[in-house]
Amino acid sequence: MTAVVSDTSRPGRGSRSTAAVLGRTGRTIGIVAILFFVLFPILWLALTSFKPEKEVYSTSVFFSPTLENFRAIIGGDNDLMPSVWNSVSVAVVTTVLSVPLALLAAYGFSRFRFKGGRALMFAIVATQFIPGVAIALPFLTLFRQLGMIDTLGALVIVNLSIVVPYLTWLLKGFVDGLPIQVEEAARVDGCGRIAILWRIVTPLAAPGIFVAAVFSFLLSWNEFLFPTFLSQTKATTLPVGLMALVRPDGVAWGQMAAAGMVVMVPMLILSILVRRYFAQGMTMGAVK
Repeated sequence: MTAVVSDTSRPGRGSRSTAAVLGRTGRTIGIVAILFFVLFPILWLALTSFKPEKEVYSTSVFFSPTLENFRAIIGGDNDLMPSVWNSVSVAVVTTVLSVPLALLAAYGFSRFRFKGGRALMFAIVATQFIPGVAIALPFLTLFRQLGMIDTLGALVIVNLSIVVPYLTWLLKGFVDGLPIQVEEAARVDGCGRIAILWRIVTPLAAPGIFVAAVFSFLLSWNEFLFPTFLSQTKATTLPVGLMALVRPDGVAWGQMAAAGMVVMVPMLILSILVRRYFAQGMTMGAVK
């Protein structure tokens, strides 16, 4: 008689199953831990924004929610809405201007070879390593002489000087990944450079342009250093306006949390709306 050996009797199979279960368990615990550390501050910020002033320092998650913090910063004693509109205006104008300028520059660096091109591209990238505080005083002196202190135009110009070099470097990688054969075929059909850029490059690079626009808006929206130097009253943006909540008798933490939600929620909504383009755009320039 021939003995039949069951597969379950093979040595090592049980240990492999145990190792797989432990691996999945460890991975799950790791993901939960990361999500906790990432989401807990946001959750606590949201809870604090709805707490009454007397319970702001309490660690309890059970309380009677109130909107008094939001009323205080929206049309109340510490109205931040003018700062919100200033931030929106500066971020939108910066994005509208920076993306086309950066796309033109990126296309030029990607498709044309000229003397000093590599050095110029390196210089553009190198500007990102200059500390903002090192150029704050020159900008302050320049805009004071031009009479542009405390104006939104000055903030837009400063943001463009920061954002355009970064977007140029970012978009160049996307343009490099586009097939040049399509452009050559369009040139054979009689299209000029501008027509090729508008009708062919822009649609193909749309995911990358979305990514660039999101980064431009985020960088402008969160900018704090230069508005601190260049704005006084009329051109105060939201990050600077938050400093009004730091009072001699202490920080209005409830209102600060509410203002934090006002700053964060638009960015979360924007990220959700463009997440598909963002993921596609971030990988677009990786493979040619």
